[in-house]
Amino acid sequence: MIVPKEKIADYIPHRTPFVMIDNLIRASAESFESDFFIQEDNVLVRQGFFEESGLIENIAQTCAAGFGYLQEEKEGEPKIGFIGAVSKLEVFELPLAHSRITTIVTPTHQLGNIFLVKGENYCNGRKLLECEIKIVVS
Repeated sequence: MIVPKEKIADYIPHRTPFVMIDNLIRASAESFESDFFIQEDNVLVRQGFFEESGLIENIAQTCAAGFGYLQEEKEGEPKIGFIGAVSKLEVFELPLAHSRITTIVTPTHQLGNIFLVKGENYCNGRKLLECEIKIVVS
């Protein structure tokens, strides 16, 4: 683990109650990996399940943490990113509250400050959701 839960706010712009990532497990130019334990009182839990929007937000925050970590290594200050678009979204299942999810993000293309990434969430080895997200980094 390269960024523990206690320090994740140094790498993402989000604050409680909208933090959807616990730990940044690894980050390289090829991929980022995070984990997140879903609490029952999470703002994106409905009827005991973590919503699709929570899984997408978890992917976006994994991007923010990964890019922030790599940026800090280069220039010392993480930059802010915004979701430009979500595409090729496929939902396989939703995780229950009290589950730990793992998220893998793979940057696939870059054009200036716009990145296209593929994101996937897993719980107990089962794929929950996959999508592509365009991230604009300011």
